[in-house]
Amino acid sequence: MVSFALHFAILENSGPGDAQMSSLFQANLRGTEVGKDSPLEIAYGSRATIKNMGYGGGLLHSHVQTYPEGSTQQQITCYHHKDSNNEWWFYPNRDQPEFNAEADPKFVADGDVLRLIHSQTGRNLHSHDVSAPVTKADKEVSCYGNTTVGDEKDHWTMEVVRDVASNDRSKVRTLTTAFRLKHTALGCYLRAGNVNLPQWGFKQIEVTCTKENKPKDVYTHWNVEAHWNDKLPAADAGAYKSPFLQDFIHLNVAMMTSNNALVPDPDKQDDLASQFWQWPLLHVGLRMCGWDDSIVKYFLLGNPLVYWGSTATLGRGYTELKQADIDQIHYAALYPILGWFLHYLPFVAMARVTYVHHYYPALYFAILNFGFVVDWVLKPQSKAIQYLLYGILYATTIGLYIFFMPISWGMVGPNKQYSYMKWFDNWRVTD
Repeated sequence: MVSFALHFAILENSGPGDAQMSSLFQANLRGTEVGKDSPLEIAYGSRATIKNMGYGGGLLHSHVQTYPEGSTQQQITCYHHKDSNNEWWFYPNRDQPEFNAEADPKFVADGDVLRLIHSQTGRNLHSHDVSAPVTKADKEVSCYGNTTVGDEKDHWTMEVVRDVASNDRSKVRTLTTAFRLKHTALGCYLRAGNVNLPQWGFKQIEVTCTKENKPKDVYTHWNVEAHWNDKLPAADAGAYKSPFLQDFIHLNVAMMTSNNALVPDPDKQDDLASQFWQWPLLHVGLRMCGWDDSIVKYFLLGNPLVYWGSTATLGRGYTELKQADIDQIHYAALYPILGWFLHYLPFVAMARVTYVHHYYPALYFAILNFGFVVDWVLKPQSKAIQYLLYGILYATTIGLYIFFMPISWGMVGPNKQYSYMKWFDNWRVTD
């Protein structure tokens, strides 16, 4: 957690991954557009980006592509990157008098029935009695009609949940107000859980309308992130502070969510990808570049002795030990084994496409354990035997490094001349 605190303190500039974090966190970054010159209170006629407040949540988004099934209307998603397709207009509902943005501003209030109109396509945020594409128990959310064409299913009721900067919940404020959007006709709530759409939805987060009325469900909570309205004065974004613990949890969940979204495409063969069980066995290597004879080639493959030796020592057991021996095992063996599991198991559970280099953090701990087990086994032996076996291990490690040196220093010329390094068919060094 200290490393994350330093991370937040030192890396203070805005960047392309900002949308993974909460709006309040972004507002305190140097160079950010979030909160910059944004008016404080939202009015009808305001243009804004709307951020989902769930962990790993993105910005409410639409684009010209349509759903391939269901209503086949324009898609609604949550997207983690800044994009003009994230911008929405706050409009009154169709039962109110004709809207005049040039008149005195009318502020959006708790309990208002309103419309949200997509800035780029002019269509209304809409829901209807059609199942969502992935979460079938929820209703599909789409973009439909325009400012004049539509029906009551374009209407959403504003429900303010809280405001971190004010006890006044009567108005909706930029960054600080958390609100829910209840579909006025269906009674469901706009929600964006960590469910990714298939490739036709660009793996973006599915947005649905859920019948479950859970006020504490943060995936139904939204806030205004960026806000534009020439009729209103700008607010001071520097007054907003984001709690560290909230940012720490939010970033870790966001990293997990984005990694799980990097799933392999079932329609394509990825010769570079590998599975978690292959890494400790050194079952595969990884080509780091093209494989033409005319270029220098690099192949990611570990030292066999280090990989196989460290893996073999992970499961060793111990009996009839003194307390000093037990303490040594705790510090020199069990803790590295625990470190290995903590760095290895996430890739077992992770849905994303994986490669052999993902094993490297766990490998460090396996190597520490390898050294401990060798020391433990040789400690009762005479000095002569210790020196002999340590010498063999050092010589083998260095010899194997020299033997496989071309894979990291660069293979020049036809790859067939390096076939001597291909001990197993899975090591695609030459073919």
